[in-house]
Amino acid sequence: MGAPVKLTVSQGQPVSLNCSVEGMEDPDILWMKDGAMVQGLNQMYVSVSEQHWIGFLSLKSVERSDAGRYWCEVEDGGKTEISPPVWLTVEGVPFFTVEPKDLAVPPNASFQLFCEAVGPPEPVTIIWWRGGTKVGGPFPSPSVLNVTGVTQSTVFSCEAHNRKGLASSRPATVRLQALPAAPFNITVTKLSSSNASVAWTPGADGRAVLQSCTVQVTQAPGGWEVLAVVVPVPPFTCLLRDLAPATNYSLRVRCANALGPSPYADWVPFRTKGLGQQGPPHSRTSWVPVVLGVLTALVTAAALALILLRKRRKETRFGQAFDSVMAGGEPAVHFRAARSFNRERPERIEATLDSLGISDELKDKLEDVLIPEQQFTLGRMLGKGEFGSVREAQLKQEDGSFVKVAVKMLKADIIASSDIEEFLREAACMKEFDHPHVAKLVGVSLRSRAKGRLPIPMVILPFMKHGDLHAFLLASRIGENPFNLPLQTLIRFMVDIACGMEYLSSRNFIHRDLAARNCMLAEDMTVCVADFGLSRKIYSGDYYRQGCASKLPVKWLALESLADNLYTVHSDVWAFGVTMWEIMTRGQTPYAGIENAEIYNYLIGGNRLKQPPDCMEDVYELMYQCWSADPKQRPSFTCLRMELENILGHLSVLSTSRDPLYINLEGAEQPAEEGSLELPGGDQAGSGAENGSGMGAVGGTPSDYRYILSPGGLAEQPRQEEQQPESPLNESQRLLLLQQGLLPHSSC
Repeated sequence: MGAPVKLTVSQGQPVSLNCSVEGMEDPDILWMKDGAMVQGLNQMYVSVSEQHWIGFLSLKSVERSDAGRYWCEVEDGGKTEISPPVWLTVEGVPFFTVEPKDLAVPPNASFQLFCEAVGPPEPVTIIWWRGGTKVGGPFPSPSVLNVTGVTQSTVFSCEAHNRKGLASSRPATVRLQALPAAPFNITVTKLSSSNASVAWTPGADGRAVLQSCTVQVTQAPGGWEVLAVVVPVPPFTCLLRDLAPATNYSLRVRCANALGPSPYADWVPFRTKGLGQQGPPHSRTSWVPVVLGVLTALVTAAALALILLRKRRKETRFGQAFDSVMAGGEPAVHFRAARSFNRERPERIEATLDSLGISDELKDKLEDVLIPEQQFTLGRMLGKGEFGSVREAQLKQEDGSFVKVAVKMLKADIIASSDIEEFLREAACMKEFDHPHVAKLVGVSLRSRAKGRLPIPMVILPFMKHGDLHAFLLASRIGENPFNLPLQTLIRFMVDIACGMEYLSSRNFIHRDLAARNCMLAEDMTVCVADFGLSRKIYSGDYYRQGCASKLPVKWLALESLADNLYTVHSDVWAFGVTMWEIMTRGQTPYAGIENAEIYNYLIGGNRLKQPPDCMEDVYELMYQCWSADPKQRPSFTCLRMELENILGHLSVLSTSRDPLYINLEGAEQPAEEGSLELPGGDQAGSGAENGSGMGAVGGTPSDYRYILSPGGLAEQPRQEEQQPESPLNESQRLLLLQQGLLPHSSC
């Protein structure tokens, strides 16, 4: 093995690793990570020549769990050849290893809270918050906050900072301890002439552990105390001894924690038995066990009879397929093949809507948008997830030309008829949409498969050159080459989304999954609302399963959606507010540090997302209105669009005194050197280190997303209404003019 290659990338960025194999025909290249084989569909192989192969391992959006040591292996003549390893380090915002915990403390008593977060990158510093007030820091991680005491319930949290950004911990609630409540359900059992057993249920412990309980006994209410027994707890029981026979007593109980005792419970009277008293007379219900035994036997016999009857029915039902016996005593099975098969080449069933088993209503909706499989060619993988993938494709037009599209398809090995029905029904709803800020359905196709399996449904959508809005925002903040996004650009993104949602709501369509990841950035830098229910089928990172329900994007859901599974245009407005927050924070995760399962309690307690740094008061006020607990108090999309357009119109023109830097969204366009293979992400075959076995491993980051904007932003200019003539502008100049409003920009 050669020297390891060290590769450091930012969280959320794509990574491409490649492995070169020479001197073999059709090798089986295996990718390994930390000693285990890498599973998944994010691998592909390309033949450079008859005995030269390149294997690729692509990660669309790396997470901390992707960090580790990678290499590839291939067997050659019984020997395993191993490539030089790649050490992948994933940098991102800090990750909490210890978060402050909920506490219960006595009033004005001192206590400590703990917080620890790690990178990479290091160092990580901690800032402590008490409610909305900063109370300490920055301190190096890990950090301990010493608090002298509180007089009421208080919420504490910590923020972890590194050069990639910040993360907020879960909120820790510190409550005051109090005296316990009186016990209840006091019962006296197992009475004899001199002893009695007492049991009780403790009251509220006052958020402090109960240490002991006291049982006080007197002769008749108001009499002299004859006994006081202190017992440790649990269990919450006590045996009273040395009582007088045939005597009336009363008892009461109280319990104590570290702060002191509870009030006594009410008196409970009881009487001991006399000397020589007999036990209770013989029960007249001694026949009950006999009856229960007979009933049990009858039920068992009925169950056995039912099992034998079902077995006999199965034998009768399937008996016609068998002869009684053959000469050799073996059953003979007679069948006639429904169709013949070619062993050399698996037969492919013709993929039609009829072969899917979907409803006639859905077939009618999709008939005129069905595109034959032979009309397009699948290309590189754009993204994948738990349930499916998105791939680039070339679609053949009627005039013979090709147009680039995006194809979404369900994962082949998990498809059932119900999955197909839902997947295509959600796609069919896009068929009638026609708006510049709403993604329009190109068509639906079916990928035929061998061995009589159901075809794979594919939804064909316009190809969005610059990907989804969340990835773009994330690249601007923590990408390999971070860049500045002017405030005008961020507000314009919001206006575009509000326009699209206004159109959808006017057609009584509820999106249910509005988020930055489901908004696409077109070539002219306009935003289109997309993924009408499809994303939860393709990507699962931001989706959480509640009980037996399907996965839900809980951090974008309104209170009524979380509580009652209720979705309306008002719940879409709530999600739009969270999307605005995503845009203003350049792709940060909402409610960072709060578990999905804790979101509902966090929101019902009146908490909301904090105002992002550098966010205008008017913009935050608008998104805060979207999070009203009362759905009817939230603004409409028409109101949101008008308010955002008003904010955009009143923004002062940014300074253009500094030279603007151009945007390069094309990546490297120089032709590959002769004899080299252009790889996805700009890597070239043969650029990695080679060892004696002819294998090499190379780590690289795709250069499809390179953005640089002016440090001071770009000036907003009035849009020109007339179509601009064709001009030999390069991509950088064209997008710069778009941002300045000097080229047409689609609007509402």
